Amino acid sequence: MADLDLLLVYPDFLEDNKHNKGNLGNYSEGLASISAVLKAHGFRVALYQQTYMPDRAEFIARVKEFNPRVIGFTVRTTARPFVAEMAGWLKAELPDIYVTCGGYHPTLVPLEVLALDGVHNVTIGEGEYPLLDLLTSIRDTGAVRTDIQSMYFKEADGQIIQNPVRPLIEELDELPFPDLDLFDYLNLRTGRIFTAMVMVSRGCLFSCTYCGNSQFRNVYPNKKKYARFRSPENAILLIKRILEKDPRVKYLEFRDAIFNMYEDWFYQFIKLYEQEIHLPFNCNLRFDVLDEKMIKALADAGCYMIDIGLESGNEDMRVKHLHRNMTNEHMVDVCKWLRQYKITTVTYNIVGLPHETLALALETIKLNARLDVNKVIVNIFYPYPMTQLEEIARKGGFLDPSVDPNDPVQLRQPQFTRDDVLYISHVFYKRLAQYRKIFALSPEMAAKKEAKLDKKILSPMKPRWLIWRMYAARRKTIDFAKKTLLKTMPKLYVKLRNNRIEALTQTGV
Repeated sequence: MADLDLLLVYPDFLEDNKHNKGNLGNYSEGLASISAVLKAHGFRVALYQQTYMPDRAEFIARVKEFNPRVIGFTVRTTARPFVAEMAGWLKAELPDIYVTCGGYHPTLVPLEVLALDGVHNVTIGEGEYPLLDLLTSIRDTGAVRTDIQSMYFKEADGQIIQNPVRPLIEELDELPFPDLDLFDYLNLRTGRIFTAMVMVSRGCLFSCTYCGNSQFRNVYPNKKKYARFRSPENAILLIKRILEKDPRVKYLEFRDAIFNMYEDWFYQFIKLYEQEIHLPFNCNLRFDVLDEKMIKALADAGCYMIDIGLESGNEDMRVKHLHRNMTNEHMVDVCKWLRQYKITTVTYNIVGLPHETLALALETIKLNARLDVNKVIVNIFYPYPMTQLEEIARKGGFLDPSVDPNDPVQLRQPQFTRDDVLYISHVFYKRLAQYRKIFALSPEMAAKKEAKLDKKILSPMKPRWLIWRMYAARRKTIDFAKKTLLKTMPKLYVKLRNNRIEALTQTGV
């Protein structure tokens, strides 16, 4: 008899660190919510959180220790190759275990994931109640029902059964709180720095072309309800439960897609938070739904840092290709208010977009400098399946099927080469600092120095292929030092981080 009804397998690593056994894990709200629902109905659930890619022998040995009846892989797009390998191992060595997959990638391309050898079924969209139905059918009848909504099934003869997607869960207050016992918090990245990750919403109102949310929404029959929050009172109760579970927590990290998505909800919640919690926190926001009143409310409640999507410094690129209708002028105002209320600003930026050029990417660096943001996160564009920007890249002829799925640069664009994309991503921080100094000069002097630096960066004679490799080696060393400090001396890490944040709010990077 199986010891577990369901073993949730979480490949929590990336290609470039898949062999590093010293990685710290990340919290998954989706898995914690699934576990809470299943445990509430009497099922035995455990988590196998993989912070590195195990070899075949280790993986099979760990699964045997758990002895599950069903294994559920959570599959993001970049984890698909790892899941494919592990599912194959299971089929070869433990064929009696039923294998199901859920998460972002199966929701976007369910048939692709179902085609993997060793995978029996996939879940499209929210997984709590489809998995409940699956486990209930196995427990009550000893067999798998194949008419479960939101699931596709692969029969032994290869036949595919596609069931309709059930309506999404509209009232989040009806869900049990996530299973706080599922994760080993002391070995999570956030847990080491006395931080709890919290999500009080699901979905997003907006339709940015590079993001899967625009497609996730469309799978549901009640897609107009896709962006949902717990009630302010219920969200506060959830936070209190988390703090009771781990009294060490000193900071909160809200990972909701857009924390200020609904103005009425935001002001009700932030008032309660200020009165009843008031721990320092950070959150994700959007420029075009931010004003000074909202920023002041955030600061009063304890917000010390915000993450916000800038993405591209070129307005035409943002509107035409990203569907982000925000002006540079409003961004300038928002960042001015954030500095005024001493909130650290971290911007998300994308380089290597379809139809982008090195000169356009340089505009992204320069806008960050003009905004005088405190910190930047630079991502190279990844064409997630079924998104609008993937289709734009496909129509542009930029998707080469021979490109390794783990190559950091997925597009092959003649006007923006792979070396140029890697170059601009690696020198982003240094060039940002240079332009910030330039823009602090008098307008006449700044214009001259800006033109000179532009010419230097864009020169066809510049050995960009060599420069990015040198920066990459340096970054690897720095990242290793940070991870080591976080793992071995978390209190010192937090102290240095807080000193850095304080310095950023005063002076900028």
